Amino acid sequence: MSFRRHRRDAQKEAARLDEPVREAGALARKLGLDPYPVNYWVVNYDEMNQLIAYGGFQERYPHWRWGMAYDRQRKTDQFGMGKAFEIVNNDEPANAFLQESNSLADQKAVITHVEAHSDFFNKNQWFGLFSDEGQFDAAAMLERHAQAIERYVQNPDVSRDEVEKFIDAVLCLEDTIDQHRSIREAAKDKDGRIPEDIRSQLKSLNISDDVRREVFDEEWLDRIEEAEREAAKLTDPRKDVLAYIREHGMRFDEETGKAEEMEPWQKDVLDMLREEAYYFAAQKMTKVMNEGWAAYWESLMMGDERFAGTDEFITYADHQSRVLGSPGLNPYKLGKELWEYIENTTNRAEVAEKLLRIKGITWRNFHEVVDFDEVQSLLRTDPVIDGVDAESLDELAALGPDDPRVDHEMLDRALSGDESIDVDAYPWKVLSYEGLAARHYSLVKPQNRGFLRRIRRSELEQLSRYMFDDELYDSVDEALADVNKAAGWDRMREIRESHNDVTFLDAFLTEEFVRANHYFAYEFSQSSRQFRVSSTQYEDVKKKLLFQFTNFGKPTIAVYDGNFDNRGELLLGHQYNGVILDVKQARGVMSRVYHLWGRPVNLMTIIKEFDEHEVEVARRRGREPTPVERAIRIRYDGTEFTVSDLDPDLEARIAASDIDYDTKPDDWL
Repeated sequence: MSFRRHRRDAQKEAARLDEPVREAGALARKLGLDPYPVNYWVVNYDEMNQLIAYGGFQERYPHWRWGMAYDRQRKTDQFGMGKAFEIVNNDEPANAFLQESNSLADQKAVITHVEAHSDFFNKNQWFGLFSDEGQFDAAAMLERHAQAIERYVQNPDVSRDEVEKFIDAVLCLEDTIDQHRSIREAAKDKDGRIPEDIRSQLKSLNISDDVRREVFDEEWLDRIEEAEREAAKLTDPRKDVLAYIREHGMRFDEETGKAEEMEPWQKDVLDMLREEAYYFAAQKMTKVMNEGWAAYWESLMMGDERFAGTDEFITYADHQSRVLGSPGLNPYKLGKELWEYIENTTNRAEVAEKLLRIKGITWRNFHEVVDFDEVQSLLRTDPVIDGVDAESLDELAALGPDDPRVDHEMLDRALSGDESIDVDAYPWKVLSYEGLAARHYSLVKPQNRGFLRRIRRSELEQLSRYMFDDELYDSVDEALADVNKAAGWDRMREIRESHNDVTFLDAFLTEEFVRANHYFAYEFSQSSRQFRVSSTQYEDVKKKLLFQFTNFGKPTIAVYDGNFDNRGELLLGHQYNGVILDVKQARGVMSRVYHLWGRPVNLMTIIKEFDEHEVEVARRRGREPTPVERAIRIRYDGTEFTVSDLDPDLEARIAASDIDYDTKPDDWL
C-alpha cells in the first residue's frame, strides 16, 4: 500500500494515515480477507467531486455527462443531501481516494471499508470475467480511451458535436451487453451478414436486360435472396446489442438520406465504450453484495475490534448509522443484514448439527430437551481471548503452544518487548484467524440471542436426514467443544466468490429474514394514484427485489432480427417479465439507436392498458383494477413512430416466465 502526496496539506494528512492504512491491511488479512494492494490518494473536496463524477478514475473521455455528474455531486454535498466519504475503483492495484478534510474517524472507516471492497474485487468471480486473461490495469485502459476520443474531438474533420452525439447514442445501450459472459466470450458470437438487395446491385452494374434475363433469372434471384435471409436469421436473441450493432450497424447520412458505412472513428469509439460497459458491469451486478460486504467488515474492524479510538467511536457510529439508515432501497443496509444473516444461519446450523449428535436428542424433541440458556453460556467466548490486552499476555501464553486461536509468533514478540506489537491498541495482533472468529462469534452477541432457539423443525430434519453418527457425544459440553466458530466466516467467503446480487438474493433472502427485518413490497396504485404497500408476503417481497436487480435493474433488451421483414430493419425485443417499459423513454432510446443502425428500428414489448370505467369501479370498491396486456411493436423510421400489434409467434419469444430473472448461464454455479 502506498500514498500519493501532492500539496502540503495532503502530505500532512498522508503522514497521519500511514499507520491506520498499514494496520487496517494487516487486520483485514488476519480476518481472512485477501485484498488487492491499495494505493491511497489524499485529495481535496473539489478533486473528490471530480473523481466521483468520473466513476473513481482520474481521467475519462471528453463528454458533457461528467460535468453534469460533477455538478450533481457538488450540490448534493452542498445542500446536505449526502456526503461522499470514499471512492475506490476495481483495479490491480486498487486505487482509493481520501478527502483531506475528513475526520480521523471517517478516514479509518473509509480505509477499513476500502480493504473489504478490494478483497471483493479480487475474489468475486463476476469481477474476474473482465480480467479472465490475467492481470489488468483499468486506469490505464480508461486513460487510453480518454486520449483516443480526445484526438477525435480535436480532429478538424470530425466535429465535437458529432462525437458527443455518437457517444450519447452508444451510452443509451451501455447496459445492453451479455454481462454473464466475459467480453472475449461474448465476442465469439457471430451471425451471417445482413443480406444486400441483390436486384439493386445488379442495376448498378449497368448490364443489359438480355444478359440479366439470361444469367440472372428471377427464380435464381429468389433462391439467393431466401438463402441470404436464412443465413442472417438469429437462432437465439443476441443480448450483446452493442456488439451486434458494431458488426452490422451503419450510420444515417443526412445529406444522402441513406445508410452508409460507419466511419472508422465511430467503430473505434463504440469498441471502447463497449469495453468500458463490460468493465463496470460487475460493479452494477454486485452492488448489494459488495457494499454489504464492505459495511460488515468495516463495522467489525471499527467497532468490535476497536479500530476506532475511544474519542472517535461516537463520530464513526453516528456516520455509519446515517449511511445504513438512508431511506429507500439501501444496498448498504440490505447487504450488511444479509451477510449477518448468512453468518448467523451458518453458525446456527453448525451448533444444531453438533447438538443433534448427542445421545437422546433428535430433530423431533430438539426444542423440548435442549437447554438454550445453557448452550448460550457454553458458547461464550473464552475471557482470555475476549479480553486480550498487554496485561493478559501471560494468560494467553498459558493456553499452550498448540492453541489454534493464538498467533504464537506475534505473542512471542510481544512478550519479548517488541514495541511494534501494541497489544492495547491492536489486540488482534496476537490472535489467529480462529481466535478472531471465536472473539467475534455471532451467536453470542446480544442482538443475536434467541437466534438458535428460532431454528425450525424443517431445518433440523434436513440436518439430520443424512446424519449417520447421531450418537457421537454424551453431553452438551462435549458436543459444543467441537463447534467450528469460524464456520460462518468460511461460508461467507465461499459465497462472495460465486454470487451476484440476483443469485445472492434468490439463495439467501428467506422468509425468516424478510419477517425479522420487516421488509415489504409497494407499488403505484392505479385507483388511488399514489404508492401503497402491496404485500408483506415473503414471496412477493422477494420477487419484487429480484426484479429490482435483474439486468442492473433495467429492462432486458436483445436483438431478435437484423433484417426484419427483409428490409434491413433492426428488431429489438424487450424480454417481458411482468414489468412494463417506460414507453416514452424507450422511444427516446430508439431515436438514438436509429443513428447507430442507419435504418428503421423496431422494438417489441408488452404494455398494460386500463379501462377507465374499470379503474373508477375499482377505486370505489377499494381494490386495484385488472390490466389487459397487449403485445405491440413500435417502429421508428427516422421521422415518426408507429405502433402495431405484435404477431403471436413474436409475442411468445419475448415473454419470460415468472422465475426467469436472467441471472446466469445454466452452467455458472
